[in-house]
Amino acid sequence: MKKILLALLIIIPCLSTSQGLLSKKETFTRQDTLRGSITPERAWWDLTYYHLDVEVKPEEKFISGKNTINYRVLKAKPELQIDLQAPMKITKVIQDGDELEFRTEGNAHFIKVESEQPVGAIKSITIYYEGYPREAKRAPWDGGFSWKKDANGKHFIATSNQGLGASVWWPNKDHMYDEVDSMLISVTNPKGLTNVSNGRLRKLEDLGNKVKSHWFVNNPINNYGVNINIGDYVNSSETYQGEKGELDMDYWVLKDNLEKAKEHFKDAPKMMKAFEHWFGPYPFYEDSFKLVEVPYLGMEHQSSVTYGNQYKKGYLGNDLSGTGWGLKFDFIIIHEAGHEWFANNITYKDAADMWIHEGFTAYSENLFLDYYYGKEASADYVIGTRANIRNDRPVIGQYNVNNEGSGDMYYKGANMLHTLRQLIEDDEKWREILRGLNKEFYHQTVTTAQIESYISNKTKKDLSAFFNQYLRDTRIPTLEYLIEDNQLKYRYVNIVKDFDMPIEVKIDGKTQWLFPNSEWKTMAIENDDFIVDRDYYINVSKVK
Repeated sequence: MKKILLALLIIIPCLSTSQGLLSKKETFTRQDTLRGSITPERAWWDLTYYHLDVEVKPEEKFISGKNTINYRVLKAKPELQIDLQAPMKITKVIQDGDELEFRTEGNAHFIKVESEQPVGAIKSITIYYEGYPREAKRAPWDGGFSWKKDANGKHFIATSNQGLGASVWWPNKDHMYDEVDSMLISVTNPKGLTNVSNGRLRKLEDLGNKVKSHWFVNNPINNYGVNINIGDYVNSSETYQGEKGELDMDYWVLKDNLEKAKEHFKDAPKMMKAFEHWFGPYPFYEDSFKLVEVPYLGMEHQSSVTYGNQYKKGYLGNDLSGTGWGLKFDFIIIHEAGHEWFANNITYKDAADMWIHEGFTAYSENLFLDYYYGKEASADYVIGTRANIRNDRPVIGQYNVNNEGSGDMYYKGANMLHTLRQLIEDDEKWREILRGLNKEFYHQTVTTAQIESYISNKTKKDLSAFFNQYLRDTRIPTLEYLIEDNQLKYRYVNIVKDFDMPIEVKIDGKTQWLFPNSEWKTMAIENDDFIVDRDYYINVSKVK
């Protein structure tokens, strides 16, 4: 029970606010549709480039700036939707030298375009904005700006906004389906502090009592992956010899933590070695890999993974599996960096499919252990995390309203994938599938249907009922069995239509396959020696 309560409190909290990450929202408004769907005012233009130029004033907790948006015209429409959440305000919009009119509907702003929008043309629009952005109360779960100070009284600031949306602090096309191709992030902040954002530092400008940093992202990036982190940072770095050559790995930490970080961050190159083995090359060599210390737990910001696990092994010093294996690595380094493949390389199109991010990445914790400690250790860990699964609602959320599914997407997702590995019966084939996903959907946004189809095709198995059971139903398959007169009878209950997943069992000490379905089946058995393989995420019930 202690382990379950720990998970409920810190790994997958469901906040009461309707805007919180993984909130249990069941009714939806017009604003949810504007935020969560591909509206006509979004569909007609394709993002190509952002230049976000923002000044951060820590003493006032105020920001102001502009975002210049380049886009390709797909089909000209009279209005263009830009998202910016209150209390932030758009002050003006400029295109082709003209100031444009716009109307506001909640957090959605509809800009009336006046110049010609030829199909195929690249157009540019600049959004000026300012305000006091929402302050995160429990980052990263509720999101916004974290305005903190370090132990020396210096400002320590960071953004985090998954679920809530990047539009909580900067104007953008705030829907995951359309990733910008590249991006420049320019941040002005008081001198004496350093800003670290995504990509690589191109230039640092001295503006007297201020400093301006310019970070360029060479690869497509999702909205919530964009971040700014401002603090009394120092840098250490190393070069990793990876599958695509030399990879720069940079670590930005508070000045007082440099020596501690040099030792503790040894998990980072270990992570890279394990995940390149399982998932393929790190997807953002051009942008480097960074760990950046922040005043909250951490998040998977692309090429700028944020870290706040207090330099402890496990999850803030706790093992979420209850097996001991979770203390062999720093949870935040491994989990959040795993998102570079599943979340940043392969990104969901709709928040309802967030399990693609969290299920595969929770599973990556298990694969890290597999790489360094072996298959049984990794199985111990992922099976141990089953105690954190609640089966409260489906893993997949509701589409087109910015709604995530159950927090079970973490460890139910991981155990689903662990089960699937057993069904494939070939670990090298399984590895090829994981690497193949990252190659097939490289730098793309995807749907659950695409992931299901890819895996089914590669395994040459019809996995539709399998995915329906674990992603769209809250019941866990239960194998009922009884043994009478040297006869074993068995069947599945609590299953969706056509669910007939085979499982491995030991009967009289010998391993063999059973092929249960919803009907009773019978086979001869010499003794009462019947054990179901623990690697399959099912319940087992002996009928009396």
